[in-house]
Amino acid sequence: MQFGAAMFFTDYSMTPAALGRALEERGFESVWAPEHSHIPLSRKSPFPGGGDLPKRYYDCMDPFVTLTAAAAATTTLKVGTGVCLVNQRDPIQTAKQVASIDQVSEGRFLFGIGIGWNADEMENHGTTFETRAKLSRERIEAMKEIWTKSKAEYHGEFVNFDPMMAWPKPVQKPHPPVIVGGAFPQGARRALRYGNGWIPIAGRAALDMDDILSRFKQMAAEAGRDPAEVPLSLFGSSDDVDHLKRNRDRGIARTVISLESDKEDKILPVLDHWAARIRALRE
Repeated sequence: MQFGAAMFFTDYSMTPAALGRALEERGFESVWAPEHSHIPLSRKSPFPGGGDLPKRYYDCMDPFVTLTAAAAATTTLKVGTGVCLVNQRDPIQTAKQVASIDQVSEGRFLFGIGIGWNADEMENHGTTFETRAKLSRERIEAMKEIWTKSKAEYHGEFVNFDPMMAWPKPVQKPHPPVIVGGAFPQGARRALRYGNGWIPIAGRAALDMDDILSRFKQMAAEAGRDPAEVPLSLFGSSDDVDHLKRNRDRGIARTVISLESDKEDKILPVLDHWAARIRALRE
């Protein structure tokens, strides 16, 4: 099981370059950057985490910029969007951004995507909340065409373009892994339909992990997918070593811890704590 860390990078947080180096030095596999383009003052959708929306949601930087900085400061650390809100982004331009960061990082990019929860935010982008999932799927399908074809075209309900040429192509073939975020069963179903991995969030599922994994394998069989082709990246976890070992033995591919948007004096001790857990699991 690999370990990653996610942070809302802001102008008052640890820089992505500094965090990337610190993670790489401590045996982490990946760094993840969430995104929100903005936060409207109205609120149709409650915050999934409960309570008031944390300030870092209003303040976070663009993930492709911060992850490029992290990639430039490291040599082996993978860089991932956790998650990119593709239904708020133009698919042609986003396909170029994904391919570009995969080139710059020499094939270290992980394309975590999600359908989003903030109705007000996505409606400001012209996205209808009720059809956001289908729009996301079409945009991913369209991007795959751009990444893998010299002359790409796509014709869907929401995304439509005639044959075109777009470079660069990604380093990773056929493209960087598309890791789909979302709860069970909807998120799992989307991951099996068009993803190369699934990101559930620990603590938000109504089922226990053993039940979820059992049902996920059944869904994979029904969809004609090998579960090994759709590994789980679990966001959020207890730091208990026995708990982590159970998740490792269950086949969880990656555990991603969530960091506050703080400076080194607060973040580095947290990373040292988790580095000890990583070593314990590898002994």
